[in-house]
Amino acid sequence: MIRIESLTKNFGSAETIKETSLEIQAGEIFTFIGPSGSGKTTLLRLIDLLDRPTTGTVYFNGQDTGGNENERLAFRRRMAMVFQKPAVLNTTVAENVSFGLKFRGVPEEETQKRVIAALGLVGLSEFAGRRAVTLSGGEMQRVALARAIVTEPEVLLLDEPTANLDPVSSDLIENLIRGINRKSGTTIIMSTHDMIQGQRLADRIGVLMNGRLVQVGTAEEIFYQPAGREIARFVGIDAITGGIVTENRGGHALIRVKDLCFEALTGLPAGQQVILYIRPEEVTVSPAGSSSSRTSVRNQLAGRITKMVPSGPFIRITIDCGIPITALITRRSCTELGLSAGIMVVAGVKATAVHVFPFEG
Repeated sequence: MIRIESLTKNFGSAETIKETSLEIQAGEIFTFIGPSGSGKTTLLRLIDLLDRPTTGTVYFNGQDTGGNENERLAFRRRMAMVFQKPAVLNTTVAENVSFGLKFRGVPEEETQKRVIAALGLVGLSEFAGRRAVTLSGGEMQRVALARAIVTEPEVLLLDEPTANLDPVSSDLIENLIRGINRKSGTTIIMSTHDMIQGQRLADRIGVLMNGRLVQVGTAEEIFYQPAGREIARFVGIDAITGGIVTENRGGHALIRVKDLCFEALTGLPAGQQVILYIRPEEVTVSPAGSSSSRTSVRNQLAGRITKMVPSGPFIRITIDCGIPITALITRRSCTELGLSAGIMVVAGVKATAVHVFPFEG
C-alpha cells in the first residue's frame, strides 16, 4: 500500500527525518511512537504528500508519488489526514463534513447521503445543524474524523488523535478508529504519545528516535523485546547493565549481574556481556517471609522497597535488590499485601520474562 524508500527531510540545516525506509500493508493499523520532537508529524505529512522529502520516495500502491502537483493531488485525494488540533469552519457540522466532497465535485444528493452516513458513524447525527465551533474538543475531533472518512479514503492518517482529550472522548475516538478499519478495511497510519493506546490499536508499531526509525514490529516485539537501551527506556523498561552469561545449557542461561544470578532463556554463549530488560508488570512482589513469596518462579530477588509512585490504577515500585528492580502492581494488590516504602520484599521474575541482549559498548 504505502512504501517509503530512503526518505529524508531537512528544514534548513536541521535533519528532521533521517534516512528511513518502511512498507505499510493495505488494511493494517500502523502506529508511530516516539518522544516529542522525534519527527512523527513530519513523517505523516511526507506520507500524506503535504510536504516533499529532501531525498527519497513515497510509493502509493507501487506508484511513485514524486510527480508534479496535479499528480500528487490525485494521490492525496485517495488519502485523508486528521491533525492533532482539529480545525473546524464557522459553519454547521454538516457543512464541515461535506467540505472535501464539494472540492471533489460530488453531486449534492450523493454528498448528503455520505454526510448522513459519516455523522452516524461518529455518533453526531443530531449535531448536523449545530455550529461546529460551539462543540467540545472531543466532538470537534469526531467532526474532523467524519470529514476525513466521508471522502472514503484508502489511507487515513491521524496525528495524535486523542491528544488533550478526556478519557471518555479518547475511548470513543479509539473505538471509531478500530471500527473504521474493520468495517471498511481502511489502512490507518497514526502517531500517538500514548504508548498504551499504540498497543491497543496497532497491528505494527514503528519507533522514531531523533528522526530515525529505530525499530518496527508488533506490540509484543516493541514493548517486550526492545532493540536497544534507548528504546527500552522509552517504553518503560529500565535496562539492567553489567551482566555476563556464566553458563548456557541448551538455551537456558545463568547470568551474573553484580552479586545476583538470573536465569533466562537466550542463545548467547558463556562469557558474553549482556543487558537485561524486564518489564515492570512482569515482576511479582511479595512481603519477605510470606507464603506468597515461596513460588516456583525461577528468579527470586530479595530487597527493600525504596520508592512507590502512583501510576493511574497502578503503583510503580522500586526495589533495591543490590540493583534496582521496578515492579508495576495494582493499587488493590499493594493494599492487600501491605506494601510500603522501607519494608523487605521478594521480587519474582520468570526466566521467560528476562529479555537478554548482547552488550554493545
